[in-house]
Amino acid sequence: MNDTATIVRPAPVTTEHFDVLIVGAGISGVGGAYHLTQQNPGTSFVVLETQESYGGTWLTHKYPGIRSDSDLYTFGYRFKPWTTAPIASAAEIRKYMGDVIDENHLAPHIRYRHKILTASWSSQDNLWTVDAMRTDTGQTLRFTCNFLWMCQGYYRHETGYTPEWAGMADFKGQIVHPQTWPEDLDYTGKRVVVIGSGATAATLIPAMAKKVGHITMLQRSPTFFRTGRNAIPIADELRELGIDETWIHEIVRRKILHEQAIFTRRAESEPEKVKQELLSGVRHYLGGDFDIDKHFTPNYRPWRQRIAFIPEGDLFSGVRDGKAEVVTDEIDRFVEGGILLKSGRTLEADIIVTATGFNLNVLGDIGFEIDGKPLDFAQTVTYRGMMFTGVPNMAWVFGYFRASWTLRADLVADFVCRLLSHMKEKGAHRVTPALREEDHNMPLLPWIDPENFNPGYLMRGMHLLPKRGDKPEWQHTQDYWNEKDEFPTLNLDGPEFVYD
Repeated sequence: MNDTATIVRPAPVTTEHFDVLIVGAGISGVGGAYHLTQQNPGTSFVVLETQESYGGTWLTHKYPGIRSDSDLYTFGYRFKPWTTAPIASAAEIRKYMGDVIDENHLAPHIRYRHKILTASWSSQDNLWTVDAMRTDTGQTLRFTCNFLWMCQGYYRHETGYTPEWAGMADFKGQIVHPQTWPEDLDYTGKRVVVIGSGATAATLIPAMAKKVGHITMLQRSPTFFRTGRNAIPIADELRELGIDETWIHEIVRRKILHEQAIFTRRAESEPEKVKQELLSGVRHYLGGDFDIDKHFTPNYRPWRQRIAFIPEGDLFSGVRDGKAEVVTDEIDRFVEGGILLKSGRTLEADIIVTATGFNLNVLGDIGFEIDGKPLDFAQTVTYRGMMFTGVPNMAWVFGYFRASWTLRADLVADFVCRLLSHMKEKGAHRVTPALREEDHNMPLLPWIDPENFNPGYLMRGMHLLPKRGDKPEWQHTQDYWNEKDEFPTLNLDGPEFVYD
C-alpha cells in the first residue's frame, strides 16, 4: 500500500464513463447500488466485482457451517425484511442478497470478474480513471467516473492470515486456512486441530464435529461468547398474528438495537457484571465441573473484541458431549504428527485448521494516484471513517466492529446519496475533505483506539490505515447509536468540505 513507484498501466481496450463507480458486490456494494437507484434516480453507475458472483465474504468463504455471527435483522438491510432465523448460513444470506438484486433490477449494473488495478484522480478533469482487468479473459478495461464508492470490505479474500510457526514443514498432515477451504477436503474420521477461538473456529468446530474422529480447539487465550436460541420470540409471535413482515422487521430491528445499546453501555460501566453474565451462559452448557476460568474467561473486558453469538450453544454442547475438546496453551512447534505445546503435550492431528484471522486490505490494495502522485492512505486523516483528507470524490464503507456491518453501510449510503445531490445543487464537480483551521494542531492518532478495540488483524495492519483526530469529525467512532442521529444532520456546507 505504501509503494511509491509510478503506476504503469497496460493499454485499455475500451473506456466507459459513469457518474458513480462502486467497488465490490458484497453486502455494502449491493446496498449502495440499491440506495443510488432509490435516492438518486437517473444517476448512471456500475458495480465492479472481482469474484464470479455477488456476496463477498458469503461467496468466498466455503468452510463447513459458515454462518453469520450477528443477527440478520440488523445485518440485513433496513429496506429488506429478514423473515427466518436470526443467525443465518452463507447460502441464506446470498439468497437474501440475490433477492435484493432481482427485485430492484440491479443485475445490469454489476460486472463480475473485473479486478481493479489502478485508480487515478485528475483535478483538471474532475474524474477518476479506473483500470480493471477481466480475470476470465485478461482483457484490460478503462472506466471513468465522477465519484468512487469503495465497498470492497477490509480484508484480502484470496489469502488468510497464518502465522509462521517453527516446524510447519515437518508436519505430515494437511494445513488448511478457512478462507481458502479445499472443496474436496475429507475430514471424516480424522483428528483435527483448529487453531483459534474466534467466530470462525466457533462455527467450524460444531459443524466438523459430526464427522471427525476427534476435534480440538487450540487457543492461546480465551474469547467471550454469547449464547441463546436461534430465534426471536417476538418475531415468531407477530408472525402468528399475521403482522406484515415489513413491520416485524422494523420492530425486531429496533428491539435488538435497543438491547445492544444497553449492553454496550453496561459493558463499559459495569464490565465485571457483564463478564459474569456471559460466563454464566457458557456454564449453563458446560456445567460447574468444567474449568471455565481457564478455557472461557478472557483477560480483557467485554467488547474490546467482537463477541460472537453461539446459537443453541452448539460449540459448548460438542465440548460437553465429548465430540470436541478445548485446549488453552501455546504452540512450541509443529511436529510430524501434530503440534507440540509449550506445556510439553502433543496434540495429534491429521488436519490442522489455522482459524487465525485475515490480512487487512486497505481500499482494495489498488494503486491510487492523485494528480499523478502516488497516494498513501496512511498519510491522510479520516472524515468520520468514510472519506479522507486530500482525496476528492471518494467514500469508503467501513462498518462497525461491535454492531452489524450493514448498519453503517446503510448510513454511509444515505450520506453519499445526500452528498451527490448536494454537489448537483451547488453545481460542484469536486468535494474534498480538509482539516479546518482549528484542526491543524490536533494530535493525529491511530485509526482506532487500541484500548477500545484491539483484534489481531487491526493491530497488525494499523500502520496502513488513515489517521484519526481527537474530534468527532475526524474519527470512526464505532457508535451506531449516535451516528444514526448525527449522519442525517451533518452540515455538508461545513468548512471540512471543500467544493470546486
